[in-house]
Amino acid sequence: MIDFASDQDWSFPVPIKYGAGRIKELPQLCLDQGMTRPFLVTDKGSANLPFISAIMADLKSAGMDASLYSDISPNPRDDEILAGRQHYLDGSHDGIIAVGGGSGMDGGKAISLTVNNSHDIWAFEWEKTPPEIDPNHPFPPLICIPTTAGTGAETESTAMVTDTKLMMKWCIVHPLQKPVAVILDPELTFDLPAKLTAWTGVDALVHAIEGYVVDNFHPLCDGAALEGMRLIYPNLPVVYDQPHHLEARGAMLVGSCLAGVSFIKGLGLVHAISHMVGAEYDTHHGLTNAVILPVVLRYNADAIAEKIPNMTHVMGLAEHNFDGFYGAVCALLDRLDIPKNLSDLGVPDDAITRLAEKTMKDSAYGTNPKPSTQADIEAMIKEALHHGR
Repeated sequence: MIDFASDQDWSFPVPIKYGAGRIKELPQLCLDQGMTRPFLVTDKGSANLPFISAIMADLKSAGMDASLYSDISPNPRDDEILAGRQHYLDGSHDGIIAVGGGSGMDGGKAISLTVNNSHDIWAFEWEKTPPEIDPNHPFPPLICIPTTAGTGAETESTAMVTDTKLMMKWCIVHPLQKPVAVILDPELTFDLPAKLTAWTGVDALVHAIEGYVVDNFHPLCDGAALEGMRLIYPNLPVVYDQPHHLEARGAMLVGSCLAGVSFIKGLGLVHAISHMVGAEYDTHHGLTNAVILPVVLRYNADAIAEKIPNMTHVMGLAEHNFDGFYGAVCALLDRLDIPKNLSDLGVPDDAITRLAEKTMKDSAYGTNPKPSTQADIEAMIKEALHHGR
């Protein structure tokens, strides 16, 4: 039996420190990286939470001149990243601590890509050739600390950023930038509101499902996806009802991290559509994924049939066919009070064609296990708007 109450250190895929209360090790981690003026980045919603002030106090007690930047929206924008870059440079900072859910960590990671070079932010877009980095001006050390069990993005430098000119989300990254350390402290997730626990938890489950069913040969990612599902599916209702359940919170945080590793393979149409809905309507990413998931599962049903038994097995389901899997997913969404459709999130009917066109430009569109046309995507968005599940 896994002991989620004990501390653990892992080195894959980057150095990870797991355990309750291990946030207290952050000052020493910074000092080990030569940081004296760390730049802590989080989102607007987290800026005034107690753990942020506690982190800042611990850094300053260790003799570091730390600064906080929190002007990051739920869907981080390019102008916010560039403003953060300027704050970093103006303060002569020497490292970045990215703290929060997906938005806070994406903000910190995106800023880390831009501060020590003059490349345009979109030069780092996922599908472009990575720009050359001057070895005399490398990326700053980056430490990632998730405060939700959702995004799972703490082990990579990938960041989703909204292009404010096109109102589209793009993934930016560079292969030379990796977090030097990750802290997985389940206590940081204890006071997450129930609805955010649900939305971020389903986000993690979607990562594992979409990562697993991508039709690429990557057994390391597949193993991470299945273990992620095994941990997330039974523990998400527990933490929804019992937010201070340490072992369930720990299982969720580890499962989320594994699910994040799994989508190195790619993602699918849930994310491709969700990215564009979030870019236009500033909806919560995990919630948007949750609403879109059933529609995309129905579309992909025949293409993912061979992978269903493995997923149902690790989830502990009695039925090992698509109907059993789909029914269990929808029952979980109901259990977590997830809205039924995109209309409930404020998405209008006249957005269908525009969102479909943008979806086809998302990197996750190309790795969906079943090919789709614009007409197919328009039909899915229409279903998600009015029927959902």
